[in-house]
Amino acid sequence: MPEHVSILQWVGVAVLASAAAVCVTGLARVLRRGRGEDTARDPGPTVLPALPRQRQAGPDLESVELTPAERAAFAGLVRQFADGH
Repeated sequence: MPEHVSILQWVGVAVLASAAAVCVTGLARVLRRGRGEDTARDPGPTVLPALPRQRQAGPDLESVELTPAERAAFAGLVRQFADGH
């Protein structure tokens, strides 16, 4: 052991090495477990539990009948916007 290195530095190196070994071991177990389950069955689509289920179809379309005066006003707006281009 070099003379200029304190015992606290050696303890720090040992703690960091131990933590790294624990992390690598845990990661290897998680990856091994995930790989074994994926090969056994088809996982299907990923479902996020925090998001609400989406509807398969969109909302129904809505329409409103316009009066002749409203149709004329709308036609006037369309002509006004068309003249601007």
